[in-house]
Amino acid sequence: MDQLQPLNLPPYPFKISDQNGQLTLFDEIRKKNIIITPEEWVRQHFVQYLIKEKNYPKALIKLEGGMKLNGLQKRTDIVVFNAEGKRILIVECKAPSITIDQKTFDQIARYNMVHQVSLLAVSNGLQHYYCHIDLDKRQYQFIADLPDYIRAV
Repeated sequence: MDQLQPLNLPPYPFKISDQNGQLTLFDEIRKKNIIITPEEWVRQHFVQYLIKEKNYPKALIKLEGGMKLNGLQKRTDIVVFNAEGKRILIVECKAPSITIDQKTFDQIARYNMVHQVSLLAVSNGLQHYYCHIDLDKRQYQFIADLPDYIRAV
């Protein structure tokens, strides 16, 4: 099944089950079974990557947070907070079949107009892009890797 394709992220031991012919995965953050779509597969891997490889505390990660942008309701895939409750990272996840292009970066930049974070990540599970934003100078710089939590706060 292509929605369970290997990604350019470490494999994780997800709790996957078949519920009425649909594959679901237990989401540790939302504490419920979620239908596995290609985008959700990427989101779940990226969350585990943040927790297990980059030491981001699970309790400070929120998935599919709602926000208003230009009067429209939008959803941010992954938002990470620091211990004081300030947003420090937003991640936009796409299905592996979606090419990450300028449109994807425009989307996360629009979301960041609301969130005002200094770290952005975009991933389709195969390619990952990370960006540091200097909010005061209104400049950005692509970075090779996402910093560990301790360096991000």
